[in-house]
Amino acid sequence: MIELRGIAWNHSRGFTSVVATGQRFEELHPEVQVTWEKRSLQAFADASMEELAARYDLIVMDHPHTAVAATDNLLLPLDELMPEGFLADQAAHSVGASHESYAFNGHQWTLAIDAATPVATWRPDLVMNYGLTLPATWDDVLSMAREGFVTVSAFPIDVLMHAYMFTQAAGHAPFSTGEGIGPVDTVAGALEELKRLVDLCDPACLERDPIRTADWMSGVEDDPRAAYCPFAYGYSNYSRPGYARHVLQAGGLVTHGGRPLRSTLGGAGVAVSARTKHPQTAADYAMFTASPEVQRGIYFAAGGQPGHRSAWVDPAVNAPCHGFFQDTLQTIDEAICRPKVPGYMDFQDAATPVAHAAVAGKTSVTDAAREMTKLWEKIR
Repeated sequence: MIELRGIAWNHSRGFTSVVATGQRFEELHPEVQVTWEKRSLQAFADASMEELAARYDLIVMDHPHTAVAATDNLLLPLDELMPEGFLADQAAHSVGASHESYAFNGHQWTLAIDAATPVATWRPDLVMNYGLTLPATWDDVLSMAREGFVTVSAFPIDVLMHAYMFTQAAGHAPFSTGEGIGPVDTVAGALEELKRLVDLCDPACLERDPIRTADWMSGVEDDPRAAYCPFAYGYSNYSRPGYARHVLQAGGLVTHGGRPLRSTLGGAGVAVSARTKHPQTAADYAMFTASPEVQRGIYFAAGGQPGHRSAWVDPAVNAPCHGFFQDTLQTIDEAICRPKVPGYMDFQDAATPVAHAAVAGKTSVTDAAREMTKLWEKIR
């Protein structure tokens, strides 16, 4: 018996989806047993890749870990285990830059089985009951927030990702120069723009990650603040009837300065540990999970949020979730990527509380921007 152990994350989107594909893979390959464990969303972002690679054959990870994992030889290059045609199909059917985000130093280290970026969500029932018009511009969002109809995911790590978005909106692609995220005044302006919204929302939003935001919005009965969220990492689960008390509709981002906001790419991929005793079997299972038929089939049916483009444009996938995928596809296609350098995760870990403190009003946005520039300089 070949035993594969994998580590995923603690949400239906991230866990039951791979449990389902593991079960089906076992049925097709009786000599293989696939066992999945889970970790919290925060641990998903923070966990030591070295520890995970030592304990598991399969690792569900997000793309900013790719550079350090590859540099430290923690993962196996998938292009040495998988047919060229399969990887070509994955690249051709990537959702946004999801597939490419896991490439580094000429190798493909992870398959993008999950795709996500911050998108807008709203409660159709509250929008109708309060006679609201969905915002089209950033000024519309702020006006709607002043009236008490807006929440936002402003958990520490999300604040940093949103800061990248507003830096991009100011005309400076994050990390495109040696200044880190961008010029100090631009980053300070990005934090101030986000702070303008947070100051108009319930302070609880500073402690809500995207899952808790979606759970609150879809679970509360008649709180006007749950009517609209302008950006949070999208979860198609909440757009599926029966998953939560109330359905959330999802769509694209508003314009800022005449151009649509571009959020920061998230999502997840499955990688094969360099320590596995069964590299080819692990790779075969990863290919099975990432295959278009499985992605738009049992993976989605079990709560997953596919990374293969064929699922995002499939009417049979969109129908059960009120068009979540087709309505947010442009947003994820336009999403910006974090830099692929080995020291990036050290920067992200250190910069996150700095950005959050500024948006929470505990420090000045200018001081925070300066501190984040210094943090970037330390890893370069």
